[in-house]
Amino acid sequence: MKVTNKYNLPETIMNVIERPAYTKGGAHISATELLNSPRIVQLKRKYWEFIETDASEMVWALFGSAVHNLLEHGKGENHIVEQRLHTEIDGWHLSGAIDLQEIEEDGVNIKDYKVTGAWSVMNEKQDWHNQLNVYAYLVEAVAKKPVKSLGIVAIVRDWAARDTVKEGYPQAPIVVIDIPLWPMEQREAFIKERIGLHAEAYFLKESEGELPLCNESDMWEKPTSYAVMKPGAVRAKSVHKTLEEAQHALNQVKGYELETRQGERTRCAKYCQVSGFCTQYQNYLKEQS
Repeated sequence: MKVTNKYNLPETIMNVIERPAYTKGGAHISATELLNSPRIVQLKRKYWEFIETDASEMVWALFGSAVHNLLEHGKGENHIVEQRLHTEIDGWHLSGAIDLQEIEEDGVNIKDYKVTGAWSVMNEKQDWHNQLNVYAYLVEAVAKKPVKSLGIVAIVRDWAARDTVKEGYPQAPIVVIDIPLWPMEQREAFIKERIGLHAEAYFLKESEGELPLCNESDMWEKPTSYAVMKPGAVRAKSVHKTLEEAQHALNQVKGYELETRQGERTRCAKYCQVSGFCTQYQNYLKEQS
């Protein structure tokens, strides 16, 4: 991957970006890749040398890397920090690096540190549940230790004290979020299902077939909606999923108009490194235009 520096970031920052310390340790797939779209994973592997991204887009990832130093310096006597565990499932070598394991007499508390936005804390991500339960599987299957609890330690990068009056807004810039622990059978079934999806995508890439499509969740898709608005107003009187519903609501009031709020595939448009190589997204753009 080629990293550009359009905004002339300092050399020290560029050096950190260009010298990544992450490795999945020879595994076929990492825990984070396992949770990602199989299409995106295979497109990245196919076009990695052609992908171009700017250093400015990777700054927040640096904060995530900085957390590793925080963990190392703050490690307690009963802590295991950044341990990578490996196992084989259905012929695939899976690995996962666990930020923090707090070892107690009756089991392990797993914590994962996230540098994230307030919105993510207020709208808890399913991926957090999935990721930590994959880690729980690795600890119990490989390290042979019972897992007691799972938690996300969220460092809220856009936290503002003035917004703490909002419902659900984090009350401090660092928040610990409890994650439900699944039964072992559910964790194993989830991992095997994901490996099956990635195995299919890998085979199709190697055989030059058409990769499986990303779903709405993979693309962070926001569907088109229709708002009943008073001219000049900031907020809608009502918002509807279909034009028919919106038209019916509009007929019930006077002096209002319809506003079409065009849908978007947010991840594809702003955050996917391989969107330029993705026929699914390129075809979508053609349809929109």
